[in-house]
Amino acid sequence: MAAVYKSLSGKSAKSTSSNGVTPRKNKQRVLILSSRGVTYRHRHLLNDLYNLLPHSRKDAKLDTKTKLYQLNELADLYNCNNVMFFEARKGKDLYIWMSKAPNGPTIKFHMQNLHTTSELHFPGNCLKGSRPILSFDATFDSAPHFVLAKELMSHIFGVPKGARKTKPFVDHVMGFTIADGKIWVRCFEIRENAVSKTDLATNGDEAASKETSIVKGKGETKISLIEIGPRFILTPIVILESSFGGPVIYENKEFVSPNLVRSERRLSKAGRYNNRSEQRIESKAKKGDLGLRTGYEKPPGEMEDRVLFA
Repeated sequence: MAAVYKSLSGKSAKSTSSNGVTPRKNKQRVLILSSRGVTYRHRHLLNDLYNLLPHSRKDAKLDTKTKLYQLNELADLYNCNNVMFFEARKGKDLYIWMSKAPNGPTIKFHMQNLHTTSELHFPGNCLKGSRPILSFDATFDSAPHFVLAKELMSHIFGVPKGARKTKPFVDHVMGFTIADGKIWVRCFEIRENAVSKTDLATNGDEAASKETSIVKGKGETKISLIEIGPRFILTPIVILESSFGGPVIYENKEFVSPNLVRSERRLSKAGRYNNRSEQRIESKAKKGDLGLRTGYEKPPGEMEDRVLFA
């Protein structure tokens, strides 16, 4: 018992700080899964996000799209406190649910303009298992729903220090920018290159001092950002108070469903077809009145000879 007590007391002494307060550990785990009906591009995007998040756990597809409260049980089963669920509809539209299990909140996004890493063919790359730097736009502090989205995304995309499958490196940046009420997500590699004398001569001392950072023992290095993918745009639709349920605390009134956009497009095409058909009928009637149609005999007028001298 004495040996056990010494080992436990040694661990507790190491864990406590100089002030005698135990440091708080950031324990975040993300459950990533999708619904039935996802396309190959959606599946590749899910794999890209799974590779970028070493603290995530990927599960099989969920059979239902209505009983989403079952995701809380799955998160509890896999010891995850964050859920990222990809919902595909009609093989075209992709919606993503981000939730903080089991108490919430939950944000539903509509994903647009998604491009996977294999599609972009960017020269950049990052180490698998490395931790990212999260860069949020200052516009996130302008509205309460953006503040909530920032906090939830920092929990999901922020890899905690010391998590499973993580490497002690920080070599890429995930940028979140707001434009037109939508969240633009990009991923960049942090690349360091040695600055040559020709670069210093061409750019000048001032430009070189702005673009380079001095590293001890290595001279001057030039830090640049190279996009590696994936990239996509998120449009917030609704925010629920609890996890996959509860009252609605925010609703985007400006969001237009892609089904409505497609139906309006079909109606516009149908309207153009109806206009063309009406013009065709009118032209046939005019040609018939003038006797220009083949196989159509114009009825005799009242002043013609065959009518007057009949």
